[in-house]
Amino acid sequence: MIYLDTSVALAWLLTEDRQPPDSDWDGTLVSSRLLEYEIWTPLHSRGIADSHGEAARQLIGRVALLELTPQALALDAFPGPLRTLDTLHLASCAYLADQGQNVELASCDRRMNEVAHAMEIPLFNPEAA
Repeated sequence: MIYLDTSVALAWLLTEDRQPPDSDWDGTLVSSRLLEYEIWTPLHSRGIADSHGEAARQLIGRVALLELTPQALALDAFPGPLRTLDTLHLASCAYLADQGQNVELASCDRRMNEVAHAMEIPLFNPEAA
């Protein structure tokens, strides 16, 4: 199972040179419901929702979206500094791991990857997929 951070989703939608190979998306994709809002906000603010909307809908449709439940958010302090929405994503990913799910974090965010590593959350490695 791959936990899809918004940074990867936006890179896939907006930047051709950072798009992962299609084979990277063969596994189960999961993310917080935040992903949906974090995708549409920049598309609308950049005025590209019409041109990128279908690709965004297809991507969001492939991702199992988790609701932000109190159980997912009831974590101890993180072992490093993160932005607020990144903490919510990482809390959701950690919750899945705590529930026994074999989950790897896919993120382009260096700080988020460092904190995930410190929390012993495996990072998605496309070469190993």
